[in-house]
Amino acid sequence: MNTTRRPRVRPQRAGALALAAALAAWAGGQAAGQTFPNYPITPQQRSTAQQVAQAGVPLSELAPDAPERYTVKRGDTLWAIAGLYLKKPWRWPELWGMNLQQIRNPHLIYPGQVLVLTRIGDRAVLQVADGEPPTVRLSPRVRTEPLPAAIPALPPGVIEPYLAEVTVVEPTAHEQAPRIVAGPERRVLLARGDRAYARGHSGAGATLRGEGLELDGAAARVLDIYRQAHVLKDPEDGTVLGYEAHRIGQAVLVRGERQDADPDGQARPVPATVDIVQAREEVRLGDRLLPARPLARGPYVPHAPGEPVQGRVVKVHGDAVHFAGQYQVVVLNRGREHGLEDGHVLALLKDGARVPDPTDEARPELLLPGERNGVMMVFRTFERVAYALVLQITDGVKVGDRFTNP
Repeated sequence: MNTTRRPRVRPQRAGALALAAALAAWAGGQAAGQTFPNYPITPQQRSTAQQVAQAGVPLSELAPDAPERYTVKRGDTLWAIAGLYLKKPWRWPELWGMNLQQIRNPHLIYPGQVLVLTRIGDRAVLQVADGEPPTVRLSPRVRTEPLPAAIPALPPGVIEPYLAEVTVVEPTAHEQAPRIVAGPERRVLLARGDRAYARGHSGAGATLRGEGLELDGAAARVLDIYRQAHVLKDPEDGTVLGYEAHRIGQAVLVRGERQDADPDGQARPVPATVDIVQAREEVRLGDRLLPARPLARGPYVPHAPGEPVQGRVVKVHGDAVHFAGQYQVVVLNRGREHGLEDGHVLALLKDGARVPDPTDEARPELLLPGERNGVMMVFRTFERVAYALVLQITDGVKVGDRFTNP
């Protein structure tokens, strides 16, 4: 008889546990050869969690309708659960810091766990309900049951296409990227399993050598195929920040470029040979090749930037061409070089409108102050741009809208 059982975590009894003890246990596990997920928790978040673990959270920081008990469900996200208990969901250390003893890793919250909110004076603590699960008798037969997966920070189905299929290419790399120049039997549309021929940029640039596509001093034999990229311009000054490239397939380099002599003895370039091993849609002549990039994946820890940041929305993704709503993706004109990182929560601002002042003839027009319009979280960063998911919104987000610290 084969049985698959759910892993069960037996929570410890209530009581405060300093974060230093949890970190010591983690370090001990590393020394003993155990493996732990590498979750990006900053020193500032650790410090906040430790302080809250010792004193709890002020009642004033709780959401007005914070539930006394909540059972984690499939489909929940860390952001949604934090929003149930806190007025500012991105301040997740206050939520998990309330219960460092029982929830030592805030990224490993599973469906079925019951969270219990307890108010003590002017403070609140959050604990996992302590109790034995019901006993289930199994008959002698084979049973299969999927193991529970930890809930994600963001809705995975919304952001995964931007992790796997979209990248931002620097202007120079975009211009120098090799292109597919020919197909078998002079076909202009190619598919998976076809052999194609590609040529690098003339002069100093990316070349398809025998050891792989040489770009920025590195060589790669597995290549991503990209359609004509979309230019991303800064709304503030029109600077080209990069090119948004959508991957449509993948190819493997078979032979590199070379020079060969034709029957007349003249040296002519011979393009590189590639085999198309993956195609989401038909590959066309002119499509570009770049070194294959690994899938960018979280986890995403919601937190506010440590330094002041402000910028504007460059592009809006989704069905609405001009406006983005909740759970739609926007591109920002700030990236890693500006201090943005995955998990940063930013406030969206709506520019104030110009309205007439009927009470003052000397100054007939007023500029109303900008108002906060919503909240978004950064989930992928490049050097000069970043992708963010709109989590809360009052009105639509459009290109040129401002953002700042939450």
